[in-house]
Amino acid sequence: MKQYKLFINGKFVPNGKREMLDVINPATEKVISQVPKATAKDVEAAVDAAYEAQKSWGKLPASSRAAYLYKLADLVRENRVLFAKTNSEEMGKPYAQSFDEAGWLADYIVYYAELARHIKGEIIPSDRPNENILLYKMPIGVVGGIMPWNFPLFLIGRKVAPALVAGDTVVLKPSSDSPNGCYEFANLVKKAGIPDGVVNVVTGSGAVVGNALASNPKVHLVSMTGSTEAGQKIMKTAADNVTKVSLELGGKAPVIVMADCDFDATIEHVYNSRIINTGQACNCAERVYVQKPIYDKFVKKIVAKFKATTYGPALEGKFDIGPMVNKAQQEHVDELVQSAKAEGGKIKCGGHKASYNGKGWFYEPTVIADCKHGMRIMTEEIFGPVLPITSFDTFDEVIEMANDTVYGLTSSIYTSSYDVAMRAMNELHFGETYINREHFEAFQGFHAGVRQSGIGGDDGEHGLEEFLETHICYIDYNLKADVK
Repeated sequence: MKQYKLFINGKFVPNGKREMLDVINPATEKVISQVPKATAKDVEAAVDAAYEAQKSWGKLPASSRAAYLYKLADLVRENRVLFAKTNSEEMGKPYAQSFDEAGWLADYIVYYAELARHIKGEIIPSDRPNENILLYKMPIGVVGGIMPWNFPLFLIGRKVAPALVAGDTVVLKPSSDSPNGCYEFANLVKKAGIPDGVVNVVTGSGAVVGNALASNPKVHLVSMTGSTEAGQKIMKTAADNVTKVSLELGGKAPVIVMADCDFDATIEHVYNSRIINTGQACNCAERVYVQKPIYDKFVKKIVAKFKATTYGPALEGKFDIGPMVNKAQQEHVDELVQSAKAEGGKIKCGGHKASYNGKGWFYEPTVIADCKHGMRIMTEEIFGPVLPITSFDTFDEVIEMANDTVYGLTSSIYTSSYDVAMRAMNELHFGETYINREHFEAFQGFHAGVRQSGIGGDDGEHGLEEFLETHICYIDYNLKADVK
């Protein structure tokens, strides 16, 4: 069994008598590794290392920083199978999806390396003669990267790649449910020759490690992906030092299915938008509104798709979905499903906790029809392979229901009407809207939520801006010096 070590200032710190945390395979319930439980002093040491390293890292030309990222991406590709197996083992994700995610990590690092020569300032006209106003984009400093468990490889890229190309240094806190891939990544940071202290990895509880990162005055940005509740705690803690936060939090994505949609394609898109990562994705299809003329047909077809969905341990066969990441998540999903049943929803398939050969925190692929808009299953984030469906009459009606949420991350609509599609783009109050396609963002886009789904955002050139700060300089060049 592997025992990982904290990665601070370019060194793997001996565990000694340090308390360790078990990492459990959610498909088999077996302990697969142990990771260190960092203390507040460990976090302080990691932040201090990052703070000192940033002084020289930030002075390197952006193209030189990018050269390290290219090396790092090559190493990730060389170790893609290792990353994929690690991801499937610690998170339960189907192997094909884990393999894709390892590829995304490498591609994402390259994407940001290619932006190195695109960090631009501005020249602003002055009101005074003989004066120039220059606006520089500068590194923000030390970044605390707090990661979730559901995409533990790809999120490394989101926290590390834009930060490093911007000239920042990073202290990463992976989830205790899926930290192994991050430590394997730390090995590659070392092999790539990235200077000591530029990337650090610490594991432990959010109450200790997350709080220590968010409260440290040497941390200049906390970039966190996780639940809304965790984000609120980070935001409150960071407020003491007026530390900038970029938060990508929970979602309750509405899916609007109009009667004039391309029916078969819509079924595929909605299905794929719910079962990806076993429904454990913040941009997943969380609630579906189907126009009444095609409601019964839609329910029948999507139920058939869910009934045919297979589940099991990722490394023991080819399955469509895996387990919930832990028992608590399995219980959460089941509690919401049972509440929907009690409130009048009709369980068309699934609806129970499951196992594979008596082990694992699985949940049956579940469709719940005839839901009401105000039910808990339609308002609270599920994060599992469960699809609640309700019907509607008019576009105006469904827009009101879709926007009636505290969340605002992703949304989608399926229609053949340009008028309806354009109205949806203008009237849906979400950070992202997908038209006639599955829920999944692009590197070059901007993944950002509104309301309780977050502040700031990730991806693309706009995502890079989160890791930069402005420095404006006023230059009076009308010097009147005596010249002899």
